[in-house]
Amino acid sequence: MASMASDAQLFEDSFRVNRLSDPKYDKCDRLYCTSTDEQTTMDLDINNELFPCSVGDNLHIVIATSLSLDGTKDDEKGWRDTSKAGAAEATLADMFDYVMYGKIYKFEDGTDGQRIKAYTSFGGLLMALDGPYKKLTPLRVDNVYLLVKKI
Repeated sequence: MASMASDAQLFEDSFRVNRLSDPKYDKCDRLYCTSTDEQTTMDLDINNELFPCSVGDNLHIVIATSLSLDGTKDDEKGWRDTSKAGAAEATLADMFDYVMYGKIYKFEDGTDGQRIKAYTSFGGLLMALDGPYKKLTPLRVDNVYLLVKKI
């Protein structure tokens, strides 16, 4: 996947679900995950009816600015253009089980200067990524797609 939409891909990693939050809402779970290289942590809210997860699941995560396979900027039609009725062009989303669109709204630098924390809102479902500065610096953009699949 690295060759597809490489300019649009800001972040890619695999995570293991370590625990789920106590359910506060009927359709939402907060996942607490650690990357396979143990350098990055992720807290992610998901719709558990659309994408149920359990402790021990392994997830492949991509954060991108576009869903176009060639990395070109998305047009104004959105990524699910229903007017095409089945004749839609293939997108990066076709390779994933769960896709959200949101805004990166906050960054916090770590006390040691080596880590950074990025916060994103997907219409109220939140994500916090905490990891090495070099790994998360590309996320300094406004709007992104989060693509997730179980591996």
